[in-house]
Amino acid sequence: MTENDIAKEIFDSAYHIHYTLGPGLYEIVYENILAHELVKKGLHVVRQKEIKVYWDDLIFEQGFKADLIVEDKVLIEIKAVETLHPNHFKQVNTYLKLTDIKLGLLINFNEKLIKYGFKRIANGLEDE
Repeated sequence: MTENDIAKEIFDSAYHIHYTLGPGLYEIVYENILAHELVKKGLHVVRQKEIKVYWDDLIFEQGFKADLIVEDKVLIEIKAVETLHPNHFKQVNTYLKLTDIKLGLLINFNEKLIKYGFKRIANGLEDE
């Protein structure tokens, strides 16, 4: 599967979750359910993966934790906030650079319609 194929599966699952539960829950609830739904679809999902940050001869064991990484190709950052802040986009961009993953999805489940909270962030992803 390509990154875009995976992203479609993620959007479909996020839509179903949001349509059924709506906004207003904690991020961890959406994360757990989204991971469960993606695994049901046969996708490999890693939750809360610690990503190391290297600088000179230093290694920061807990540079950050990725909410979800799907098929080692798509990184997902989940939010449940009133409004996405520019820092959220910067955060995902940095995560993509540190992992060499080419597609990040920033999903804000606190929107009236999930399509307004679903943001794609590419890091050198080739057009298909």
